[in-house]
Amino acid sequence: MEIAESVSMRSTCLRRRYGAVIVSKDGRIVSTGYNGAPRHRDNCSDLGVCLRDELNVKPGTHYEICRAVHAEANAIINGNPLDIIGGTLYLCGTDAATNEPTKNISPCAMCERLILNAQIARVVMRDANRKLVEINPLDWDDDSRLIEEHRRNMGLINNNNKQSLDDQIEAITAIRKVTSSGSCCGGGCCS
Repeated sequence: MEIAESVSMRSTCLRRRYGAVIVSKDGRIVSTGYNGAPRHRDNCSDLGVCLRDELNVKPGTHYEICRAVHAEANAIINGNPLDIIGGTLYLCGTDAATNEPTKNISPCAMCERLILNAQIARVVMRDANRKLVEINPLDWDDDSRLIEEHRRNMGLINNNNKQSLDDQIEAITAIRKVTSSGSCCGGGCCS
């Protein structure tokens, strides 16, 4: 876990620093990752601004507005798939402002899917009390929980909401068009 914490210090996120280390079945470190912008893109630490902070985006929601690739994703992307299968992913997170361990640490829904597809057998995380928590990815809830969470985050569960579903989705995704380049990440994929 200390190695994951060291890796997290390379993070370029202004909100949270995450580090991930993948260890193979036979105990070798086969990949590491930290949260930061994709290759060939400016990091939030270089820009000096976090768009999610500027827009007051609630933690754990609307990751599409974030420039960062998550630590777990980077570790999976940069590792040899054959070494990763059956391995353990160690995940460590700290608040960038306070340097305190992240409360309620858990991979996001997208990273859970990546971990499952990478066939990682175990995820070990450090909680706010610095205790290690081990999870078998096969024990994670299926996406039905995520659908309800997404609806709640988008305000779709509120029956008093008079906007149509299309209008609500357009309102949420319109935030992505804020950047001067006309796309969410500057890559031109969304313009």
